[in-house]
Amino acid sequence: MTPRKPTTMDAGALRRRNLSAVLDLVHRHGGVTRADLTRALGLNRSTIGDLVAVLAEHGWVDERDDAPRSGVGRPSPRVAPSDTRVVAAVNPELDVVDVALVSLGGQIVARRRVDLDHVPSVAETVAITTQTVRELASENPGVEVLAAGVAVPGLVRGRDGHVRLAPHLGWREEPLAAPLATALGMPVAASNDAHLGCRAEQTFGAGVGTGTMLDLNGGPSGVGGGLVVDGRPMDGAAGYAGELGHLGLDPEGPACACGARGCLEALAPRDALVRAVGLEHPDDDALEAALVTAVADAEGGDAARTEVARQLRWLGIALRGAVNLLNPERIVLGGHLAALWRAADDAQRVSLIADALPASAAEVTIEPAALGSQRLLIGAAELAWDGLIADPIEAVQGVVAIA
Repeated sequence: MTPRKPTTMDAGALRRRNLSAVLDLVHRHGGVTRADLTRALGLNRSTIGDLVAVLAEHGWVDERDDAPRSGVGRPSPRVAPSDTRVVAAVNPELDVVDVALVSLGGQIVARRRVDLDHVPSVAETVAITTQTVRELASENPGVEVLAAGVAVPGLVRGRDGHVRLAPHLGWREEPLAAPLATALGMPVAASNDAHLGCRAEQTFGAGVGTGTMLDLNGGPSGVGGGLVVDGRPMDGAAGYAGELGHLGLDPEGPACACGARGCLEALAPRDALVRAVGLEHPDDDALEAALVTAVADAEGGDAARTEVARQLRWLGIALRGAVNLLNPERIVLGGHLAALWRAADDAQRVSLIADALPASAAEVTIEPAALGSQRLLIGAAELAWDGLIADPIEAVQGVVAIA
């Protein structure tokens, strides 16, 4: 039998792939030199120069002579992401719709938290998001908003941004990406908030360079998780993997919004910590600062210390099982779980995985999320950037951006 000749990528497809690869590296590193691109992609200098010129012509990158000098001769020009192209990032929660404009490199250009006195519906979320994106765009002249990503505290079908279940929001079988795309007039993608927070930390934060990572996010709508295995996100068969907040830890425990009893998120809820420090509507950074201060208060911090110790106990039980199952290199804690970690003393931190199998826990490090309260928005922006970076020239042909 005559072997089939291998198919070769046509010149147009190869060029699209190379343009995407260059822009992706510029995005993930916040700027790289031409020399860096040549080494990373294995292409010659003239090809890299041509690709950079095309991206610059179409407004994606700028070349700057500010790269640090190493050795003799003129330093290689630094290829930096343009700050005029942005995407919208959205995170609806129990009492707020958080909206931001995010540039290449994961930089938040503008942000607005729209506080509410009730849980927003999908229709209200679409309306608030549309109005807020247009306001932020008008307040930041010179930027173009090209796409949007939404971080949802629930189960989201990846292929069409359909919310299967967001129990705390009361959303069940609700289309979200499609109506928001219609309202904004641009592509919109949606996914689980914890998955996106994990992606943000893997790309720009505490998970950079980590092969296998468990990311746990604690928010007003509960506890979610994201998994990275061998450097790749593990989403599961339909995109719903990582729901560590619904690990059953105590069958006699409190009822959870999912319908079960004794889930981690029911045993270690954010609102209990908020009550312990007496704040109203705090973001993650404010909660963390208040909790650390309260625990350190020798005279008035008993309630905070008691609640921190109680929640750390249940978190430790959950992490024991997760470490034994996954053998991660790193565990990243975000939201109120990061606040717990920062408020804990050394003995409490050690105890979190002390009962895991010693071999599985030996190489594990635990860190708070490096991106703080921005991580879910940066993760939502990554979802929006995907389609743009995959084909940056075609992505802006005929696009009517919000500007």
